[in-house]
Amino acid sequence: MIHLTPAALQEIKRLQRSRHQERRYFRLEVLPGGCLDYYYNLSLEPDYAEGDQEYEQDGVVILIDSRGAQWLRGLKVDYAEDLMGGGFRFSNPNAGAACSCSLSFQPTSADRDDGPS
Repeated sequence: MIHLTPAALQEIKRLQRSRHQERRYFRLEVLPGGCLDYYYNLSLEPDYAEGDQEYEQDGVVILIDSRGAQWLRGLKVDYAEDLMGGGFRFSNPNAGAACSCSLSFQPTSADRDDGPS
């Protein structure tokens, strides 16, 4: 299960409104690369893809592809603003290490070879 904080929910809804994409799904995926092994990718999508898992929280529908689902179980997504601007922050119980930017992570050593490709 994915958990969006109230600040993250508010920012996602603001993005949907400002881009006139209120009916789009919020896709959260894990891709190879970044500072460590994997990074989070966020987008607004018009449709589901085959194999997507769907979660709903306070009117925001979150889509997770099946390849990255194992890395996103228990993920907490927050949104915060600081002197450098605003951004989503991730707290992932499946990460053995995370980059200081919080956008990239390395899975626990036991599960490193099972990630998306």
